[in-house]
Amino acid sequence: MSDLQPPEETLDPGTPADWAGFRTLAHRMVDDMLDHLSSLRDQPAWRPMPDGVRTSLVEPLPIDGIGADAAYRDFLERVLPYPNGNLHPRFWGWVQGNGTPLGMMADMLAAGLNPHMAGFNQAPALVEDQVLAWLAELMGMPSSTSGLLVTGGSMANILGLAVARHAKAREAGLDIRRDGLQGIHPRFMVYGSAETHGWARKAVELLGLGDRSFRRVPIDGEYRLDLEALAAAVTADRAAGHQPICVIGNAGTVNTGAIDDLGAIAAFCRSQNLWFHVDGAFGALARLSPALRQRLTGIEAADSLAFDLHKWGYLPFECACVLVRDPVMHEAAFAIAASYLAETTRGVNAGGHHFAARGVDLTRGFKALKIWLSFKAHGVAAFARMIEQNVSQVQYLVSLIHAQRDLELLAPAPLNVACFRYAPSGVPADRLNGINEEILLRLQERGIAVPSGTNLGGRYAIRVANVNHRSRREDFETLVNAVLRIGAEVLAG
Repeated sequence: MSDLQPPEETLDPGTPADWAGFRTLAHRMVDDMLDHLSSLRDQPAWRPMPDGVRTSLVEPLPIDGIGADAAYRDFLERVLPYPNGNLHPRFWGWVQGNGTPLGMMADMLAAGLNPHMAGFNQAPALVEDQVLAWLAELMGMPSSTSGLLVTGGSMANILGLAVARHAKAREAGLDIRRDGLQGIHPRFMVYGSAETHGWARKAVELLGLGDRSFRRVPIDGEYRLDLEALAAAVTADRAAGHQPICVIGNAGTVNTGAIDDLGAIAAFCRSQNLWFHVDGAFGALARLSPALRQRLTGIEAADSLAFDLHKWGYLPFECACVLVRDPVMHEAAFAIAASYLAETTRGVNAGGHHFAARGVDLTRGFKALKIWLSFKAHGVAAFARMIEQNVSQVQYLVSLIHAQRDLELLAPAPLNVACFRYAPSGVPADRLNGINEEILLRLQERGIAVPSGTNLGGRYAIRVANVNHRSRREDFETLVNAVLRIGAEVLAG
């Protein structure tokens, strides 16, 4: 070999002294994050990003590095202070979990180990298998249930609907994996309430069914799928020559937390030979609580079920799950054979690639570790108590709203979501939407709290979605008092 060859490099620290320096930095990173998490209550719920910070994040491609210490300083100054606030005790916007210190460390361990989670003969794959078995048990589904951990609820739901499409196409004598949907008639139809999350539209578009194939069924007075309207829609579509294939039941709608009558939908699906999919993005985890479990009766009958551990499971992003009752049909929808993936009888590949056969990803990270560690460390009962606490806190918020004549609850709050508005008597109805949106923005900009907004029947609502393990009752008192105070300010002009 020529003496002119450049020295070989690595991205590891190069010398024992370099490793010692990096160890010091790594310890500082852990300490800084723990200091940040332990002082959240003393921080604003959200802070606007100064223009100088925003523009500083637009910079040239770094051809030559500045070193880990300098790069970390940039993180401390320009990134850490300006997240969207979901760590904070008074964050109730959308349905975004808070994460936990143990979950943070589990992600560090997972990244340090860095296993490839297509499958393989390795302990991390067995950990994911165990986690999926635990989750199926918690949802009341059979021990034979198949599953996969994925990025989020949208992907989990899309995969569930993809299996439904494949299963019902096979029943119709179609090989949809070979032929696709080109020229296929009749049109496959999917049903869900008008309150179904936007993932359903993305799914029918992505799966080649088209938005015309998603029937948005009317809701009843409690924002649940209207069963009579569902039956009428299925009957009408069959009469028109279409082929109904799937009904989506909501276990906690995103707007109000409404739970469809899952047992009745399951029975309807059985009677009509339809696939029953449940979107349980956050609400399915109420099943962990013995006190709340009955509200989800019927979820155990799902053909497929999607939910997020990073929502009402409180764990760090990304951590969602899809469960499929029929393991053979699950793999039939996705599995492929390739020589470079061939399973061996011994060695690293003896485990095969069973996770890759259950979805679209081959390369996957070790999401299961934070669930495994957290369940083992805290126990499922602790998560159940936190979920019950969140529901109790929302009921307390509802009582505070009812106690104020200038506040109005805009929808039932059966679970952990409350929608309300500032509505003093004498204020014209056409002004209320603008007033409440302004209240919401000032709550956020002043760092008081981060609820979100939605529209219910043309009325703008301040929406509190409580999946926050750091919230206390006093936080909801702070919110109500701030809404009243800011509302008076806005009215005064």
